[in-house]
Amino acid sequence: MQIITNPQPHMWDELLARPHMSNQDLTAVVAEVLNRIRTEGDKAVMAYELQFDKAQLTTLQVSDAEFAEAEAQVDPDLKKALQIAKENITTFHAAQKHTLPKVETTSGVTCWQKAVAIEKVGLYVPGGTAPLFSTVLMLAIPAQIAGCKEIVLCTPPNAQGKVNPIILYAAKLSGVSKVFKIGGIQAIGAMAYGTESVPKVYKIFGPGNQYVMAAKQQVSLHDVAIDMPAGPSEVAIIADETAQAASVAADMLSQAEHGKDSQSIVFTTNSQFAAAIQTEVEKQVAIAPRKEFIQASLQHSKIFVLDNINDAVAMSNQYAPEHLIIMCKDYQAVAEQITNAGSVFMGYYTPESAGDYASGTNHTLPTSGYAKAYSGVNLDSYTKKITFQEITQDGLRQLGDTIEIMAENEQLMAHKYAVSIRKQ
Repeated sequence: MQIITNPQPHMWDELLARPHMSNQDLTAVVAEVLNRIRTEGDKAVMAYELQFDKAQLTTLQVSDAEFAEAEAQVDPDLKKALQIAKENITTFHAAQKHTLPKVETTSGVTCWQKAVAIEKVGLYVPGGTAPLFSTVLMLAIPAQIAGCKEIVLCTPPNAQGKVNPIILYAAKLSGVSKVFKIGGIQAIGAMAYGTESVPKVYKIFGPGNQYVMAAKQQVSLHDVAIDMPAGPSEVAIIADETAQAASVAADMLSQAEHGKDSQSIVFTTNSQFAAAIQTEVEKQVAIAPRKEFIQASLQHSKIFVLDNINDAVAMSNQYAPEHLIIMCKDYQAVAEQITNAGSVFMGYYTPESAGDYASGTNHTLPTSGYAKAYSGVNLDSYTKKITFQEITQDGLRQLGDTIEIMAENEQLMAHKYAVSIRKQ
C-alpha cells in the first residue's frame, strides 16, 4: 500500500484509477452465455450451473420445504439482528414516499405525476466467497414498500444444489416472491429473457463480479432496465490526526475483504498520521480471516497526504467513491462540500459497516466513479413516474395559439390541426 504525498491535481485521475481485472474475452463469453439462455431457457441455465457452480440441478426454484429447512438452521440471534435491520431499512425507505402535487401551469391546464411501482423486478444476490444476505434486505424491502407485484431473486447454489439458509430466511423475511438457484451471467439472462421456470422481469437490481456487471449492461441495451452500472466495491476516507489510526485501518480492511479488486483510499493532511495508519493496517491484516483478499486489495489501495482538508475534499469528489467516511474536525462542514459520493458516513462513530447492515440506508451504491451521475438504490428505483395532464375548454383557448405557432414552425401541421379542431 502506497503513501503518496502532495500529488499535483493533474496527476489525480491517474493516481485514483480503479483496478481492473484483465479479461479480453469477457464480453464475448457473456454474449455467448446470454444468447444460449435466450434460446434454450432452463436447459442452458442448468448446464451453466453445472459448469460454473458445480451444481447438478433438476429444478431451479427453491421449494417451500427448502425454505422451512433453511429457517430452522438460522441462529435465533441472527434472526433478531435481521429483524432489527429490516425495521430500520423499512423506516428509512418508507419515509421516501411522498405525494406529488397537481400543478396548474396555466388557468385551465393542470399537470401532475403519479409514482407507479414497477410490476416485476429481479434481484441478484451473489454467493461467491461470502453469503451477502444483507443485500437481500437492501433490495427486497424497498421493492415491497414500493408495491412491486412480483419480486424474483436469483442466487448461486453450492455444489450440493443448496442455497445459503440465511439468504433464504432473509428472502422470506423481506417479501421475495420466488427464489431461484442460479448464479452469474445465467441468472441475469434468465431474469432478462425469462425461461420456462424464471419469469421475465422489467428491471434487474444487485451487485456482482465483472461478468455479472457485463451481463447486466448487455441485457440493458434491448431487453430490461438495470439499477446502475457498477463494479468492485470501494471506500474513501477523509481523516485527520483527531481520528484513531486503528479505526481508519479497520474501515480500510472492512472494504478490502470484499474481494481482490476492491479498493480503499485515504485522504489525510498529516504524514505521521498516514504512517500510523499503515502500521495499523499491517497489524490488522496479520490476524484477518480473509487475509488473501485483503492483501490483494491493498496492493492497489493508497494513502494520500495533502496540504489541507479542502484538497482532500476536492480529490475525494474527483474520485467519487461508493462509500465515503469523514473522520476529522468539523466533519459536518466537510460533509457539506461533498458533491460526489454514493453514501457518506460522518464522524468518529459511524463505520461504513453500519450502512452495509442495519442503520437503514441502502448499501447498493454506484461504484467506479458513477457516483458523479448516479444515486444508490432507493424507493424511487422501484417506481416509474407517469405524467398526467387535463386541459379544460377554456385552458385550450388560452394555450392553443402557443401550441399552434410552435407546431407550425416545426412544420408539424398535424400537431397544429389537433389543437385547431378542438378550438372550433
